Amino acid sequence: MAIPRISRIYGAVNVGSFRISAMIMGVSETGENVVLGSGHRASQGIKRGYITDMAAATYAIRDAVERAEKNAGTSVSSVWVGCAGAGLKSHVSKVEIDVGGRRIEEDDIEHLLLAARDMIEPDGRMMLHARPAHYTLDGAHGVANPKGLHAERLGVDVHVMLADAAPVRNLIEAVQNAHLEVEAVVAAPIAGGYACLTPEERELGTALIEIGGEVTNISLYAGGMLLDLTAIPFGSADITDAVASAFGIRRFQAERLKCVSGSAIASPNDHREMIPVNGPGDDGSGPAARGADDRNRIPRAELVSVVTEQLSRLTDDIGRALKGMGFSAARGSQVVLTGGGAELAGIADFTQSALGRPVRIGKSPTLRGLPEAHSTAGFATLAGLCLYAADDPVDIRSVGKSYQPSVRYSGITAVNRLFTALKEYF
Repeated sequence: MAIPRISRIYGAVNVGSFRISAMIMGVSETGENVVLGSGHRASQGIKRGYITDMAAATYAIRDAVERAEKNAGTSVSSVWVGCAGAGLKSHVSKVEIDVGGRRIEEDDIEHLLLAARDMIEPDGRMMLHARPAHYTLDGAHGVANPKGLHAERLGVDVHVMLADAAPVRNLIEAVQNAHLEVEAVVAAPIAGGYACLTPEERELGTALIEIGGEVTNISLYAGGMLLDLTAIPFGSADITDAVASAFGIRRFQAERLKCVSGSAIASPNDHREMIPVNGPGDDGSGPAARGADDRNRIPRAELVSVVTEQLSRLTDDIGRALKGMGFSAARGSQVVLTGGGAELAGIADFTQSALGRPVRIGKSPTLRGLPEAHSTAGFATLAGLCLYAADDPVDIRSVGKSYQPSVRYSGITAVNRLFTALKEYF
């Protein structure tokens, strides 16, 4: 089937600790999202979500984008960038104004959003998102668009996402050094929610757990919005390192063993199955693995034991985090795993047993042109970035004057800010 005529094109880059991936998506004249091309490469210059080597990170970003451009047969000059580190924090701000029982007009909604914008205090951090989740009429929730309705008081719940300013600026600079403009920096949990969660799951209550290479982000959705977020400095690369250490082998060998023969669920045949440490491309000249036989093979049971030990540590941390976030039956019980770490065989069953909650794997949605290799959990956030760009959700900072503070206000600055607000509103 021929590709429909494309009216708009979006580029996205997901900068992870394990891989850097890029995607170019077009929106057809009929509104269909079409993946034109995608590409990825091993990450460089990134450690636990932070830029640690500007030159290496810039090269890796440029390389990933060029691979996507080659597959798409077109180029992009600007991209939406995913951010999984930088100390992400999320909260919800509630604002109300008096409308006196009359019919709500567009000006009332704009005045409400301006008031909400002015009340947000970044407290020295950078604001990535400030999105109206839903409106309230006299305290009644769940109003998508209040225009034309009557109420005494009009309110809005605004979802705010903050990040440490310096790491985000480093990320932006790395992308700009790769000769690309940054449309926006999008928190990875928000992009993951776009890709992996249904509207019902976001409404009823779901914990989205993205297991990255070196960071696991846990975000709690309820009432249609992201309510809370926390990060654990542990990811799939830590499991790889544990395998490498346990058997005295190189990281690339441990990564292959984990992906090809590793599992989160043990089976009775594991003790009888011997798996080769050396892959098809290895010359076999390296040292033998610890505990290996004369053909450099190890029992699969020992590999599974190392993997499950590390997963137990991770799920213990996840369980404590969910408890601290108040994730209970009243807020829903569904858990969705995504990220490259979620591709490990049996991890959904292991996590379900450990947490005592239903667990499923969240993958990239079905998109026209999306390669099968990129339809996995490891590329869900990348697809979510493109979907976020196409959706172009309302951000209250775009209402009226441009506004993105990342400093604390005090003294004469606070007084000047007050007078500016008085002149603007009155």
